Amino acid sequence: MRPIWRQKQGCVEAHILVCFLACVLWKTLGQMCLQAGLGHEPCRVFEEIGRIKAVDVVLPTKSGIEIRRRCVTRPTDHQVILLQHLGLILPSGLAETTQEMKGM
Repeated sequence: MRPIWRQKQGCVEAHILVCFLACVLWKTLGQMCLQAGLGHEPCRVFEEIGRIKAVDVVLPTKSGIEIRRRCVTRPTDHQVILLQHLGLILPSGLAETTQEMKGM
């Protein structure tokens, strides 16, 4: 285990918090796997779900506004079954956002 080389107390505490949250999420995924009858291998589940990608599409307009849309790839049949067992639902479409373009 590597030591934390931070100078400020707040940075050390933030690092510890992030590590703690990662551990809690990992254990939660492990429990979800057990309850779904998938064994206790959250690493394999994480790898499979990690293959589902999200992409932000940015469309500039003539009026100087950017339209952003997040798109999620369609999961494979195997991933759909895995998500169903875990009780997870992927968003079918996320809300569009607009913002003024910088530098125009």
